[in-house]
Amino acid sequence: MAADSTTTKDQDAHPGSVLSRFAPESAYLLGGGRAILLQLALPGVGHGVARHSDFAANPMGRLNGTLTYIYALSNGTEAHRAKVRARVHAAHAPVKAPAAKDGSHPAYSARDPKLQLWVAATLYDSAMQIQQALFPGLDDHTAESLYRDYALLGTELGMPAHLWPATRADFAKYWARTLEDLRVDPAVREVAHELLAAKNAPLWTRFAMPLVRLMSIGLLPEQVRTMYGFAFGPREQRRMDMVLSYARVAMRILPRALRHFPMRYYLRRLDGWPSVGCIHTQTV
Repeated sequence: MAADSTTTKDQDAHPGSVLSRFAPESAYLLGGGRAILLQLALPGVGHGVARHSDFAANPMGRLNGTLTYIYALSNGTEAHRAKVRARVHAAHAPVKAPAAKDGSHPAYSARDPKLQLWVAATLYDSAMQIQQALFPGLDDHTAESLYRDYALLGTELGMPAHLWPATRADFAKYWARTLEDLRVDPAVREVAHELLAAKNAPLWTRFAMPLVRLMSIGLLPEQVRTMYGFAFGPREQRRMDMVLSYARVAMRILPRALRHFPMRYYLRRLDGWPSVGCIHTQTV
C-alpha cells in the first residue's frame, strides 16, 4: 500500500496543548535511556522485554519506537497517531506469560494497565529531570497542565485514564511507592547491559554510546543504579554536570529548527510506514 504522506503541516495533533510545545525539544532525549532502564526495573516490564525483545541485535529499537510514539502523539497528525496505535497494539499482543513455575519470572502482560502506567510515568519523570536541569522553572499552571497531558502516553497504550494520578503531588506518592517495588535480577541486568553496550548498533550509535551511558546511569535514582550494579562516582558526576552545562547553553543558542530536528525526522520516518490497514505484526 502506498506510504502516507501526511505531515504536521497538514494537521496538528493537539493544537495549543502544553505537551505539543515541550515534546519537540531534543534535549529531552538525554533522559531517554534513564526512562528505559526504569521501565526494565519493574519486573513485569523487564521480563516482558527480556523474553520478547532482542536488544543484542537491535539495541536502539525500543528507543526508536518510544520516540516515534511520543512525537506522533504529541505533534503528529491523526494518521500518525493511528499508525503508532496500531503498531504498538500489534507488538504488545504476544507479550504475555504466566508466572514461571521455577520462579524465574513473574506473570506479565504488555496490556497490563499498571505496567502501562509505569511506562508512561518513567517518560514523564525523566522528561522533568531534564526540564529542571536545563530550562527555567515552570509556573504551577503550566507544570500541572504538562503533567496532565502526559497521561496521553499511557491512555494510548490502553491504560484507563483514572489510573493516572490526579495531580503532581499524587504522582510523587505513586512514584515513591513504585520505586520500592523495583527489582533487577540477572536476566534484566543482562538486558540493560546489552542495551548500553550496543555492540551491534550502527557506527554512529556506538560513537554516541559513552554519552548515552553516562546520562542514562547518572540520572537514575541511586537505589536503582545500585540494583543494576552500575558504577557512578565523583568523576562521572563531574562529567555529567559538564554535559548538562553545555546542553543549557546549546538550548539557548541553537535555532528551533535544529532543536526540533529529531521530531521532524521521526515523523517523516513515520510517513513511510504502511497505513493502518496494512499493519499486522510489525514491532515498534
